[in-house]
Amino acid sequence: MQTECTPKLFEFEAVERRSVVAGFDGGNITSNAGALLLGQVDRGVGLVRRFADCFIDRRDPRYVEHQVETLVGQRIFGLALGYEDLNDHDELRKDPTFAVLAGKLSPVLRTDCEPLAGKSTLNRLEHTSRRHASKYHKIDCDDAQVDALLVDLFLEAHERAPREIVLDLDNTDIPLHGEQEGRFFHGYYKEYCYLPLYVFCGRHLLLARQRRANVAGCDGAVEAIARIVAQIRQEWPRIRVILRADSGFCNDELMGWCEANRVDYVFGLARNRRLEAALVDQLAEAKRLCAASGQSARVFRDFRYCTIDSWNRTRRVIGKAEHTLEGSNPRFIVTSLKRSRIAYDARALYEKLYCARGEAENRIGEQFELFADRASSATMAANQLRMSFSAMAYVLVDTLRRVGLRHGQFADAAVATIRLKLLKLGAQVRTSVRRIHFAITSGCPNKDEFELAHIYLQRAFSSA
Repeated sequence: MQTECTPKLFEFEAVERRSVVAGFDGGNITSNAGALLLGQVDRGVGLVRRFADCFIDRRDPRYVEHQVETLVGQRIFGLALGYEDLNDHDELRKDPTFAVLAGKLSPVLRTDCEPLAGKSTLNRLEHTSRRHASKYHKIDCDDAQVDALLVDLFLEAHERAPREIVLDLDNTDIPLHGEQEGRFFHGYYKEYCYLPLYVFCGRHLLLARQRRANVAGCDGAVEAIARIVAQIRQEWPRIRVILRADSGFCNDELMGWCEANRVDYVFGLARNRRLEAALVDQLAEAKRLCAASGQSARVFRDFRYCTIDSWNRTRRVIGKAEHTLEGSNPRFIVTSLKRSRIAYDARALYEKLYCARGEAENRIGEQFELFADRASSATMAANQLRMSFSAMAYVLVDTLRRVGLRHGQFADAAVATIRLKLLKLGAQVRTSVRRIHFAITSGCPNKDEFELAHIYLQRAFSSA
């Protein structure tokens, strides 16, 4: 008969005549209890399962302990919870929250391992340089299917088709500090980097495409937008689409495609001498108004313009003649939207429609909070897969925010805030034959938000 051991206690200085002791006798404890809400979201939209379907698995099923769905789920939930490194999963594989999220509490084929995968297995999924059925890499991701899934998730997020949507195109730099495949020095960012392309519609992510930095900012934009618009119109044939982007996307090819395919656009337009000359009177007026009021003043001009040799037609241009206390600040945009639309007069088109594209930059920032900017793998394919994992983690957290948190204090919270305040909750986990009980502290300051999120998610996904 085994002797029952008394756990060792560590004594500390007493407080108010009470002894203070500590011991490693708390049983199973997790710091990720709030992620149960993410599991609720995942079951509702089937995100992990559908993302796993984008992978080709060539392993012999007789010897597979960790299914692709388990592996990609581990990675997505890990990124959402702030675990960037694969090394983290050597401990996370023992975390009861991750086991519950994976729906796997014990190993299937082996008794000498944990229910979930460790760093080595995940490393073979993500980082191996030789892909496509090499000896140590038998799982590959179909990027085209991932792209289509992001658009499908966007479509399914709407109960009915909207009359009009605005698609934001943007790119940014991902700094590289190694010898990654495809690294180039970018003169604007003054560093070796990648230059990924993003497409958002509001908070919805429709594309996250890794690219080399030796390409134009608009490289691949026509192909990406053509595919996305075609997929959207297959579901919503009458939808009106407006494309919005900065001057890096203002080229004749993209504008010509939009004009030929019933897609409106509003793009930033780099200023030059001819454009500034067209705004001389308005700049003078703005300067006079600024001097009279002591505050910045704006005057707009709506006119037709064509470049000397890069455009094949004349297009509508809006000039913003702004004068601040620091001096003049002219800016220009080009658009296909007609003057006849009252909602799109010159000022409203610039201030309300074009300037709202800054929200897309905030969404890219949230992607980086989910480690989309950590391109540390040796190959482009592996770094694209890392970006796809991050994209799915973003969709998961954003769906929680949009559906479960829409009426609370976190309705407009950033991903990092939701993670810190609602997902990273400590709990003691008690497992019995009939249930797994996560005992979260009763003093949790956001327990009401957790309860409301659980209720709203249940209502939204009750039929899922």
